[in-house]
Amino acid sequence: MSAHPLPHRADIAAWPTPSFWGALARGAGNRCPACGQGRLFRGYLRLAERCDACGAPLAAIRADDAPPYFTIFIVGHLVIPLMLLAERSGAWSPWGMAAVFLPTTLLLALLLLRPVKGATVGLMMRLGITGREGDPRRDG
Repeated sequence: MSAHPLPHRADIAAWPTPSFWGALARGAGNRCPACGQGRLFRGYLRLAERCDACGAPLAAIRADDAPPYFTIFIVGHLVIPLMLLAERSGAWSPWGMAAVFLPTTLLLALLLLRPVKGATVGLMMRLGITGREGDPRRDG
């Protein structure tokens, strides 16, 4: 049994949501996408159960694998062109490239994962989806 009841789409859509860009910005900034006041996360990636300010059911939104995919996409598009430029210059040894680009990739991924997850949750709330629409345990 889950820690919180499986919500209906209307439960999420019932909360006030900002514009598309507002929802993305609030989520990326660790703020409740509905009101912009309460904290979105209670840990590094764990969503708060409910918004402290408006009571929106934040933990009911399941972003699942979307944030890591988006993060990999962004980091790859930042790091790979730099690696290709470094390789093309001929001034870098393979060990030098590994010493620079492996930690850079890891650091960028860790720094971007939380804001990307927040933006994903904001987008999902804006669209009124929970990520549980196909769950057979969902009521109704």
